[in-house]
Amino acid sequence: MFEFRLSNELKKRRVGLHSKEEIEPHETLLDKLAQKKEEELGISAKKFEVPLLKKVLQLLLVFVFILNSVIFAKTFQFQVIEGKNLSALAEENKFIIYQIQAERGVIYDRNFLQLVFNQPSFDLVCRKIDLPQDEAGREKVLKEVSGIIQTTEDLKKKIEESKEPVVLVSENLDHQTLIILETKISELPGFQIKNNTVRDYLAGPSFSHLIGYKRKTGERTGLEKSYDEILREKPGEILTERDAKGNLISQEIISLPESGKSLVLWFDSELQKKIEEELKKKLKETGAKIGAAVALDPKTGGILALVSLPSFDNNLFSKGMSEEEWDQINKDPLKPLFNRVISGGYPTGSAIKPLIASAALEEEMISPQKKINCQGVIEIPHQYVPEIIYKFHDWKTHGWTDMRKAIGESCNIYFYTIGGGYGDQEGLGPTKIKKYLELFGWGSKTGIDLPQEAEGFLPDPSWKKEELGEIWYDGDTYHLSIGQSYLRVTPLQMAVSFVPIANGGKLLQPQVVKEIREVEEINPKIIREGFIKPEHLEVVRQGMRQAVTSGTATGWLDQLRVPTAAKTGSAQTGKKDPKDKKDYLDNWITVFAPYEDPQIVLTIMIADVKEGQVVTPPVAKAILEWYFAHASER
Repeated sequence: MFEFRLSNELKKRRVGLHSKEEIEPHETLLDKLAQKKEEELGISAKKFEVPLLKKVLQLLLVFVFILNSVIFAKTFQFQVIEGKNLSALAEENKFIIYQIQAERGVIYDRNFLQLVFNQPSFDLVCRKIDLPQDEAGREKVLKEVSGIIQTTEDLKKKIEESKEPVVLVSENLDHQTLIILETKISELPGFQIKNNTVRDYLAGPSFSHLIGYKRKTGERTGLEKSYDEILREKPGEILTERDAKGNLISQEIISLPESGKSLVLWFDSELQKKIEEELKKKLKETGAKIGAAVALDPKTGGILALVSLPSFDNNLFSKGMSEEEWDQINKDPLKPLFNRVISGGYPTGSAIKPLIASAALEEEMISPQKKINCQGVIEIPHQYVPEIIYKFHDWKTHGWTDMRKAIGESCNIYFYTIGGGYGDQEGLGPTKIKKYLELFGWGSKTGIDLPQEAEGFLPDPSWKKEELGEIWYDGDTYHLSIGQSYLRVTPLQMAVSFVPIANGGKLLQPQVVKEIREVEEINPKIIREGFIKPEHLEVVRQGMRQAVTSGTATGWLDQLRVPTAAKTGSAQTGKKDPKDKKDYLDNWITVFAPYEDPQIVLTIMIADVKEGQVVTPPVAKAILEWYFAHASER
């Protein structure tokens, strides 16, 4: 070690120390240097330590101040600003409200055959607040869940983008997936298996356009939509309290579950199946793709059957379907989801004639006994250029024809005459024709208790001028008089319009639901009555009876065990077969039976059938033959 001869200096330095400890030589050397610095700065030599620079001290104080400010700000944020939120979060973790499942109301047909069931189902849901807070933990859980449910969907994106606190991850878990999840659910924080129910529909495709469906997403159609408030259940609630470790402390029932009300329909499921069977058979036979049929009780307006083809399986919507199944339905050009009975609009052809006859009698424009000579064609001069002659043809020569025969044989010349006028016979004209068609329910919704009903369409001169920029010609009135105009009518409107003819004058609102169980029976609703005199309706009835005994429906309906009355119709669609140039027609029949005391009004429409085929009468015969053979069972 180096030796320093600085004893006097050491003694001098020892004076300023509070300790008796010896000073090491290297400390003395440093002090010597410090002394020199002190003298430069003007600091007293009595001080042993060198003071900090003033600037350094200030920086230190600023640092301490900032640190304290940050601590204070964070404390204020957690305790004051976010105190309520954090407290609520802690409380939410402590108190959780669970729902107690209730049953949605079910649906029965008129014979109390259950058509809709509640089937147990299990869904996987994610409670976002319970997911791991760290990114790595969250990713691990999401990856494991994706593997179990075998999905390629981005679960992280789905969960984060959802605005709901609880997100539906996978519905209707299959048995194997459910078992795996039940064994691992405790290792998957944030995920829960939720007990649920799905709707199970009896004979899905047969009843789907009437019953509709209910999806877990909330989408509803058919009766499931129009009676949702009646069918809807009200879940109960139970409040649970748990400690920080998740142990149950207490439970309290907040509200009890309430099941939805059930419905009883006018609907006859066996009749529905028979109509569907016969309609499908005729579609296959004729090569047609589209058909619709509806049966009504003319005393109540109750819907006995409603068939729209093609159809779909509503169970696919309630229980879930694959992307391929959805594409098959959604991209089908025949639109199986479209309810043609209540929403499809079609030209009526001669099915309009009983309504035109009723209007002419009510306006006292012609007596039912007056005969018009039908020679198969009439010639009408252009109303502005008389030199131009238009010819309007009948489908055959009928000879002298009164109103009853005109209805029975579907004489076009007779209805051209009373609709548009000819010779000395005044015609109704477009305004009066529209007025009476509206009284019979055409051109407006019938009010059936099903969603998405269409109004149909009735043309008139003002519409043609505004929409097409053309005037209304006499020929337009003639075409309207036999149902070949711009008009469009739904099969339901057609059936409803024949109800007053069947029952003596009451236009009834069609009704699917007969009774809300344990609440009320739904009484028949009269839309209007007395707009056509009973004696005029009787003439029309007799004409429709002649259609069966000697007219357009003979050879089919006259063979039934009960007497019937009917009216057929065929409307041109504007389509032709490119090979033989034959027209494609929309074919109709409306029939009521028994003739003296009607119990059923049946309308059948088959679209786009090549002319020359007998279409609707044999279908009506097969249906009514079955219906009255099984009358004792109802």
